[in-house]
Amino acid sequence: MRLAERLREFFRQRYPLGSLADAAAHKTVPVHRHSFWYYWGGLTLFLIAIQIASGVLLLLYYRPSASEAFESVRFLMTKVEFGWLVRSVHAWAANLVIFCAFVHLASVFFLKAYRPPRELTWVTGALLLFLLMGFGFTGYLLPWNTLAFFATKVGTEIAGVVPVLGPIMQMFLRGGGDVGDVTLTRFFWLHIAILPIGLLGLLGLHLAMIQLQGMSKPLSVKDERAIPFFPNFLLRDLIGWVLMLGAVLAVSVYWPATLGQKADPFAVTPAGIAPEWYFLWMFQTLKLFPSHVLGLEGELVAVGLTGLAGGALVLVPWLDRPARAGRSFWLVRLIGVAGLLYIMGMTFYALWIGQHH
Repeated sequence: MRLAERLREFFRQRYPLGSLADAAAHKTVPVHRHSFWYYWGGLTLFLIAIQIASGVLLLLYYRPSASEAFESVRFLMTKVEFGWLVRSVHAWAANLVIFCAFVHLASVFFLKAYRPPRELTWVTGALLLFLLMGFGFTGYLLPWNTLAFFATKVGTEIAGVVPVLGPIMQMFLRGGGDVGDVTLTRFFWLHIAILPIGLLGLLGLHLAMIQLQGMSKPLSVKDERAIPFFPNFLLRDLIGWVLMLGAVLAVSVYWPATLGQKADPFAVTPAGIAPEWYFLWMFQTLKLFPSHVLGLEGELVAVGLTGLAGGALVLVPWLDRPARAGRSFWLVRLIGVAGLLYIMGMTFYALWIGQHH
C-alpha cells in the first residue's frame, strides 16, 4: 500500500468525516471556456493565508497604543531584519485580497453560480467580502499616522450619519467622542480577534459548501467535460498561487509600504484625505450627492442607498427569480454591468480628483 493511501486510511479509521470526505475525494471541476474564473476563489484564499502569516509576524513587534504604535511600526521597518518587507507584503496583500474577492464575486454573479442549491455559498461569499473590507478599515488606523488618523475620523463620521444605530456604532468604534487611544485599541482587537473569528467561521462554511456541492457550471455550458479536483485542478491552483506570491513580493520590493508622519489629533485635517481605494466609490458618492433630497439630508440618503445595495447583493440568489428557474434574464445582467461600471467609474474619478488637487 502506498504511503498516501496508508495515511488516508489512518485518518479515515480515526476521524470519519462522512459525506464531506467522500465529496472531496471524488470532486471534479467542470472544464469550459469560462473555467478561468474558477481560480479567483483560490487566489483569494491564498492571499488570506498570506495576510494571516504576515499579520502574526507584525504582531511580534506592534504595540497597540497611541503613544507607541507609530514608533513600534517605525522600529519594525528600520531596525528589524526584513521587517519593512513583511509590512509591505501585508499592505499589498491586503489590497490584492479585496481585489481578488471583488473579481471572484463578480464572476460568480455573471456566471449565475448562485442559483439553487448554492444560495448560501453566495451569501457566505458576500459576507466574506464585507469582512475583508472591515479588515481593511480597522487595519488602516493601526500605524497611527496622519493619513490613517484623519481617514478613520472621516469614516467613523460617515457611520454616525445612520439614524438610531449610527451614533451607537460611531461611539462603539471610537470609544468616545473622537478618534483617540481607545479607538486604536478597539480597532486593534477588532482586527486581530473579532474579525478573524468571523472570517474563519464564514470561510470554513464557504469551503465546506463548495466541497459538498462542487463548482457550478454556467447556464450556457452544456458540455459535461470535467477534471478531478485532486491533483489536476489543485496543481493548476498552485501555479496561480506561486505567480501571485511572486507578484506580491515584486510590488513589495519595488514599491514598499511607507509610514508617513505620526498622527497629531490636534492638527488641522490635511487636504485630500481619502480612504483606501475600495471605499473610494462610496466616498466620492457622498461628496457628489446633493445636500438635501426630498427634504432629507443628502448624506443620509446616500448612506441608506449604499446599505440597500449591500443588502440586495446578499439577497441576489432570491431576487434573481429567472436564474432560480434555470434561465438568464437580460435585466439582471444589465443591473450587474451598471453597478460594476458605477463602482469603477467613481473609483477612477476619485483617484483622478485626488491627483489633480
